[in-house]
Amino acid sequence: MNLANKLTVIRIILVPVFLIFITVKGIPYGRSIATTVFIIAALTDKLDGYIARSRNQITRFGKLMDPLADKLLVSAALVSLVEFHILNSWIAIIIIAREFAVTGLRSIAAAEGIVLAASWWGKIKTVIQIVAIVCALINLNIRHINFLHNYFPVDLVSLFEYLTNITMFLAVIITVISGTDYFVKNREIIRADK
Repeated sequence: MNLANKLTVIRIILVPVFLIFITVKGIPYGRSIATTVFIIAALTDKLDGYIARSRNQITRFGKLMDPLADKLLVSAALVSLVEFHILNSWIAIIIIAREFAVTGLRSIAAAEGIVLAASWWGKIKTVIQIVAIVCALINLNIRHINFLHNYFPVDLVSLFEYLTNITMFLAVIITVISGTDYFVKNREIIRADK
């Protein structure tokens, strides 16, 4: 297994680590640790892609597992954010439904011996989703840090609520566009599966 694929596996392993720190009550600084774990996992996505391309180590495993790792990470974060009332459930449902639909299409293609690589829209979608989730996680963290208002001239909670809302709205739009693009570009696979 090459380095890029190892990073993908690490990202998958970090998903339950993230979930433990964000959901288990009583862990000191659990939410802050979860946010850090999420950011590290998200950075491995960029790093593994760069390594795979620069070393010409793009593999079928990477083409299949890299997007799956992204979906697991994003879905875990979205469900957690809904649980903490940081995010409306309809946003999580739209994003996760798109992820399941695209995964289904990938499965149909894989059964035909075709590996569908991530599209440009899909890559943009992932970046925007990650940025939106990081804003939401920061929002979750600063709600519980009461002393911050003494040191900052702006209301950080309001600022990050605003940033979360804007970036999540963009994430939903790009998610719908990328999902539509994915199905339109690969409609022959759907037609062939009769």
